[in-house]
Amino acid sequence: MLRLYNTLGRKKQNFKPLKNKKVGLYTCGPTVYWYAHIGNLRTYIFNDILKRVLEYNKYKVKHVMNITDVGHLTSDADTGEDKIELRAKKEKKTAWQIAEFYIKAFQKDIKALNIKSPDKWIKATDTIKEQIDLIKLLEKKGYTYQIEDGVYFNTSKIKDYGKLTGSKKRNLKPGARIKMVKGKKNPTDFALWKFAPKEVKRQMEWESPWGKGFPGWHTECVAISIKYLGIPFDIHTGAIDLIPTHHTNEIAQAEAGYNKDLAKFWLHAEYLVLERGKMSKSKGDIITVNSLIKNEINPLAYRYLTLGTHYKSKLTFSWKSLQSAQNALDNLYERSSKFKISPSGGSPEGRQNYKKEFLNYINDDLNMPKALALMWNLIKDDKIPDKEKYILLLEFDKIFGLSLDKIKKSKIPEKIKKLAQQREKYRKEKNWKKADKIRKEIEKLGYKIKDTSKGPEIK
Repeated sequence: MLRLYNTLGRKKQNFKPLKNKKVGLYTCGPTVYWYAHIGNLRTYIFNDILKRVLEYNKYKVKHVMNITDVGHLTSDADTGEDKIELRAKKEKKTAWQIAEFYIKAFQKDIKALNIKSPDKWIKATDTIKEQIDLIKLLEKKGYTYQIEDGVYFNTSKIKDYGKLTGSKKRNLKPGARIKMVKGKKNPTDFALWKFAPKEVKRQMEWESPWGKGFPGWHTECVAISIKYLGIPFDIHTGAIDLIPTHHTNEIAQAEAGYNKDLAKFWLHAEYLVLERGKMSKSKGDIITVNSLIKNEINPLAYRYLTLGTHYKSKLTFSWKSLQSAQNALDNLYERSSKFKISPSGGSPEGRQNYKKEFLNYINDDLNMPKALALMWNLIKDDKIPDKEKYILLLEFDKIFGLSLDKIKKSKIPEKIKKLAQQREKYRKEKNWKKADKIRKEIEKLGYKIKDTSKGPEIK
């Protein structure tokens, strides 16, 4: 039985889909005004693991992800500039060009991390009509009010507003969570539709029953998820920072408009933190997939690193820990390639025992650290023949997503071997300058050389 930690109930619960063997999965997507950093991408790796575990349990998953290309302002207080339009000014491009460029960059990043694409990518700008229709429904039911800068949702009309956080909104004071906008009735009220500023010409604005403007950030996910998955659907995911505002406000709109829960399960991934402090997009201080590649790190080494910490625990990142993950991944690839070409044989019984234990771990709220430890126990297990190990590693990799099936044992070219021999000669002569020059030449050709007690080892 698959058990998942449901933020809504704040405990692990047995997962049972609303429809037999079919799962509706909605994951909050990126705001495409700049590159995704590795903290953002940790959440998408978590989403991918969840999806893989569902599929491993023979569920048919319909996966929908939004792309925020309008309405996400620089402040959660419904103030500031639209992040897309602000970036367009900086790069001297149109807002549409900015969104398209960073959508492609994000899709390239998730491909490098072997994250499966959703069944549907839906842009916020493609659902303006649905968002307006939702706001009209909320207005009809008496949940909205209008002030100078837009149409707002009145959170005081929702009795259990904030239930996702476990807190009670009456304990929130003005400015405790977000700054008050002039005219707002409650500190937790949020914009459904923002009016286009008279003094500024926006690139992205639409006509509506309330005037020309654009949708608030919290409305798109409700409109998109209901349109493509219905209400309620099975699972909604995102990063932990979305709980107090974005996801809480999604729940409020669904409850007000349809008198139903938006989703049955809410799952959230914890933060990635740096040893040196917090990454900040606003300061331009981020680590991206391209940063990894420039530092000669396989992006899948970062994926491997995330597997070692449960998704509900903070992950502390350092380049040292990433290099250790790279070394472990290289070791895994090397072992796997050797197991692949070993003679056949072994007992299916031993294989079944490992599969059963693996399933228990992944079904226990996606316990990747234990599943990863089991994989290394398998590799060291002398009772399991190498060919059986390879079969099991491929089975485990359906969840891990480390591309073990694509590893090939390649012959070292003669040119590389000769360069390594020449380098070894210079090392024995203690001519470190020339030896290091050859090492760099070998690396430029796509190989690494490691010095061992038995001599140089080429990879």
